This record gives sequence, C-alpha cells and structure tokens, in this order.
Amino acid sequence: MISFPARFGLGDPVWLDPAIAAVGIIIALIAAVVFYKLIFPLILRVTQWTPTDLDTRMLSATRRPLTAAIVLLGVYLSVVIPLDLDAGQRDQADTVAGLLGIVLGVLVVAVLFSNAMDWYLENLADRTHHLVDLRLFPLLRRVSVVIIYGLGALLILDLLDINISPLIAGLGIGGLAVALALQPTLANLFAGTYVMTEGVITPGDYIELEEGVSGYVVEVGWRSTRIRTWRNNLVIVPNNRFAETIITNYQRPTLAVNVWLQCGISYDSDLYHVEQVCREVMDDLLDTNPHAIKEYGGWFGFENFGDSNVNFWLFVQAQDRLGSFELQTALMQALHHRFKNEDIAINYPVRTLQFPKEWGPEALLERNGQEAGAAGTGKYREPEEGDGGTETNRRPRRQHRRQRRPRTLHVSQEDSGSEVDTPDVG
Repeated sequence: MISFPARFGLGDPVWLDPAIAAVGIIIALIAAVVFYKLIFPLILRVTQWTPTDLDTRMLSATRRPLTAAIVLLGVYLSVVIPLDLDAGQRDQADTVAGLLGIVLGVLVVAVLFSNAMDWYLENLADRTHHLVDLRLFPLLRRVSVVIIYGLGALLILDLLDINISPLIAGLGIGGLAVALALQPTLANLFAGTYVMTEGVITPGDYIELEEGVSGYVVEVGWRSTRIRTWRNNLVIVPNNRFAETIITNYQRPTLAVNVWLQCGISYDSDLYHVEQVCREVMDDLLDTNPHAIKEYGGWFGFENFGDSNVNFWLFVQAQDRLGSFELQTALMQALHHRFKNEDIAINYPVRTLQFPKEWGPEALLERNGQEAGAAGTGKYREPEEGDGGTETNRRPRRQHRRQRRPRTLHVSQEDSGSEVDTPDVG
C-alpha cells in the first residue's frame, strides 16, 4: 500500500504521517475556535431581527455541541486519512467516532427540545394559564428527554454489536407487568390528562358531581382533584371519576348566575297590579343592589293556576354565585314587604281530617265495658261505697277522660284552599 506522502512524491519518512495528523488536529481546533468566537456570533445577530427569540435560544443551545462536532470531525479525518491504518484500526476509529457522534446528536436533540419547551412555558403558558400548559408540558418535557436518552442508549448498544432484541422484549414484558400493577394509578393519570386537556374545570370553579359532591376546585392534579365543600372540608376525588360522571360547572360559560324566584298570590288579587308591583320591586333592586346585573334586566311571568294561588315567577341575574344568594334574599324581602303594603295575599293550603266512627269515644267505651249512658253524657259516676274504689275500677275512667277531651284540628294541604275546624268530640 502506498502511503499518503508517497502519493505526492515526498518519499516515505516515518515522522511525516504523525506530523500531518497533528497539523490536521491543530487546524480542527482552530476551526472550532473560529466558529465559536466569530462565525456563530454573526449568525446570532441575524436571528435578532426575527420577531421572537425562539431561534436565538435554539441556536445558542447548539453552540457548544456544534463546536465539539467540528473538533471530532477534524480529529477523525486527521487520524484516518494521513495514517496508514489497517482494517482493524479503521473499524476501531469508526466505532469511536460513531459513539461520540451519537452522544453529540442525542445531546443536541435533547437540548433543542428542552429549550423549545422552556420557551413555550415562559412565553405562552404564562399568558393562557391553562392546566395543560401548566401541568402537561412540564411532564411531557421530562418524559421526552428520557425517551431521547433511551433511544440514544439503544443506538450505542447496537453500534457496539450488542443484540438489543432481548432487551427490548424484556422491557416490553416488564412494562406490561408494571402497567397491570399500576392500572388504577395509570387510569387516574390518563383521566387527569383528559381533565386538563378538555378544560372542563379549573381551580376556583364551583362544581357539582352527579354523586352529590359539590364545592370549589382547589387543585387539579395528575392523580386526583381536590374540592373544598361549603363546610370547609377537603374532598379528594380520583380523576377517573371525572371521566365517568356528570359534572355541573356553575361558573361556565360565565360567572353570572340566574336567580329564579317562584311565588303565588290569591285568586282575589288583581293580576295587573301584581305584575306592576313585581316589576317595580325588580327595577329598584337592580338599581340599588351591587350584586345584580342591571343590563340583564328583570323578567316576570305568570306560570299557572295552582290549587290555592295564581303562581308566577321572577327572573334576575347576579354577578356570581355568592352574590346570587344575597340577591335572592333581597328580592324575597322586598317582594314580601310590598305585598303586605299593597294588601296582596299569599294563601297557604289547609286540610280537614275526618276520623272514622271506629275511632270515636263510643267505640272505645264499648271495648272497655263502660255503661252506655256514660258514653252519651260524657260524665262518670263516682264510685259508691260498695264498689270499693279499687284501682281496677278507676283505671278505665281515667282512660275514658283522656279520650273524651274535645279537639280541633287545623291541618295544611296543598289541594285545599280553606281552613275547616272539625267538630268537637263528645
């Protein structure tokens, strides 16, 4: 084999090949320094004209890996080309260069991905304040970096002629076993991803689950969601429950809450006058109450003819849920006050109960063996001297006196419009 100097007619001195290799390495180092100090800063100046700093950050992240790649390439060419290497030495050089190249490539990809995610979290996520941006992307960044390093490790093993098929099969079986063991946790994890990506709930929302749990959302995590109830208790709900149940969010699509009030007035009332009074009450409330939305206005309408009243409804809107309670209270107080001043009556239903004859005092007297005359007059004879005045003789008379007490029943019922007194017993 003809050496590299001999090709140019320089003979074949022993020192010449190492000298050429050393000069090549020095040139590679100088090229790397020039690239790092002069060329790369010029490229960065060009990126400053762009509207975002994403390209600047991406290039800055690759500055050192690219410089190292220039040095590696220069050293590889300086060793392989001038020196007369045999096949084994050439394979070793290729292997070392390939390993270093894979390491540099993995580092570049990982750094670029991390910087891109950091730029998104710093510039866009802070503006949206979405759970996906605040929770999902940081986790995605960590997982992606681990996957990139894992793929790089597999490429290195394959370059070293190590059979990675059993390793991949073992990782698959192990991953399956871990997934089966962590099935509830993984279900909550994926459900948490669903909750965050869908944006159905956010911290601060007042929600109610189908099971009856209601309260303010404190935190939405990967495994569970924390809810603070009205009693100031903390309820932890697994995220997989959110994917399987019906959720009512009282603060979506807006914070405004509708206040619906139902009432009824007597059939003797003037319905036109009632409507006028109700609208005046709502207009005054919308002007004075700070929780009411004046632009929404007040709505009135008669609903139906009830059993005791003509039913109607009032409809206003509050700024938020807490304000709706105060607005409803103020509306009820003002409406009740005006109805009293305007002599507008709100009936309440009553019921009359009639007992069967079997429950009367006569039947009780007959079962206790008392005289018929005592049942008609309601009076009892005093014990005579021959009666002995025993406890056996006096006990039925005390029971009879308790049953003979007159009573009047006033019972309310929705299907009756008047109050009726039952006749006195006895």
